[in-house]
Amino acid sequence: MGSENGVINYKHLELIHVLMISFPGQGHVNPLLRLGKRIASAGFLVTFTTTEDFGRGIRESNDSISGDPVPVGDGFIRFEFIDDELTDDDPMRRDMDQYLLHLESVGRRWVLGTLNRMAQEDRPVSCLINNSFIPWVSDVAEEVGLPSAVLWPQSCASFLIHYYYHNKLIPFPTETTPDIDVEIPTLPLLKWDEIPTFLHPTTPYPFLRRAILGQYKNITKPFCILMDTFNELEKDTIEFTTKLLRSTPVRTIGPLFKKTVSGSDRVRADSYKADTECLKWLDGQADGSVVYISMGTIVYLKQEQIDELAEGLEAAGVSFLWVLKPPHPDMSSVPHRLPQGFLDRVGDKGKIISFSPQEQVLAHPAVACFVTHCGWNSTMEAITSGVPVIAFPQWSDQVTDAKFLCDVFGMGALLCRGEHDKRIIPRDEVERCVREATSGPKANEMKNNALKWKAAALEAIADSGSSDLNFRVFVDEIREKSHNLLPRSVTEQ
Repeated sequence: MGSENGVINYKHLELIHVLMISFPGQGHVNPLLRLGKRIASAGFLVTFTTTEDFGRGIRESNDSISGDPVPVGDGFIRFEFIDDELTDDDPMRRDMDQYLLHLESVGRRWVLGTLNRMAQEDRPVSCLINNSFIPWVSDVAEEVGLPSAVLWPQSCASFLIHYYYHNKLIPFPTETTPDIDVEIPTLPLLKWDEIPTFLHPTTPYPFLRRAILGQYKNITKPFCILMDTFNELEKDTIEFTTKLLRSTPVRTIGPLFKKTVSGSDRVRADSYKADTECLKWLDGQADGSVVYISMGTIVYLKQEQIDELAEGLEAAGVSFLWVLKPPHPDMSSVPHRLPQGFLDRVGDKGKIISFSPQEQVLAHPAVACFVTHCGWNSTMEAITSGVPVIAFPQWSDQVTDAKFLCDVFGMGALLCRGEHDKRIIPRDEVERCVREATSGPKANEMKNNALKWKAAALEAIADSGSSDLNFRVFVDEIREKSHNLLPRSVTEQ
């Protein structure tokens, strides 16, 4: 590819350059990187960035994460990271309101400086793409005359709920009326504890409500909103939302994780190394016999709940693969313990790991069902893999996803109603739910529905499927807008 004084010369490649900026969280980085790899594969140069603090972890677990371009399909992807100018132990990292304001200040300066530097290096940026929590990227793009797009990291239903809340279009629970139902066109009637928990007046995380609603203040600035879902899954809601937004189209391009392209497997942003040995253990299990348990990267259950889950699994007599991750360094929690003698009693029927290659696990024929917190990434992976779920939501959009998995998509059994439950789910309820999801008529119905959605998901991303066509329209829009850009430095604004 050639270089001069350490600067890679991209000019002869003549690739349109896209800069992607992610909020530093695993559930945000993963889908945006999946999108980045797809864009690169279509013949683009993609520079992916998040904070240096988060980047340190993913570099340690993947030697492909660097400033050097990695071939992906017909294009390349590379990485740069934003120094947020905070020490590892700075208390601002635990104050989301302060941190997001600080990240915006630092990030704006970094983006403007980077755009100038890249233009001088003969690789000018033609489009900016961000995900939620950092809506200022859309503002910067507008200020410097560049097109921008946003990847929404949740369902279209969740987007619509937040839109109605932000614009005060209908009543939502308040301190004086905390238990009212919410009725939004195209969605099922949502009980007070089925809307995203950050929108509830009693949420202990109002700063996260402010963060997620920030994108709605400038929702007309991006030229489109991308969603990691597919048309057949949320057809009426997608059509309604598109009409509601008018000038800003919604383009569904999911499931992003399932669309593999040449060279993409070596570029991952997991901030840990997954235990792939568990796949060998799964190979030794009968088809449809294993319950897979994982609460994602953020949710950390109370020790009492771990005890009840363990006892319920043992009583159900099922084989299981359980992800018991260590607590995040910022947490004051201690590592989970299993009941005394539990592992000896379950023997070869159970396997405990710290981190999971979840996409591969869910695709394994031995997996019968998935006990999940119902984050949207996990939800899409379960749907696309055709795996029924035992819904164990805790907060945010997880409770809404659980509602849809169980009552709309028909592929889930509800074990918990989220943080509003304010209780430890006892072992007998765990046992009952596990039995219901793994054997008998309810299990068969859930599996049949899961397989139906799997087929629809795979059809959506196949050539000329709904998501495939939407993606092609999107990259064609970037090409067209790139050709219409005037060559200039952002400092001329």
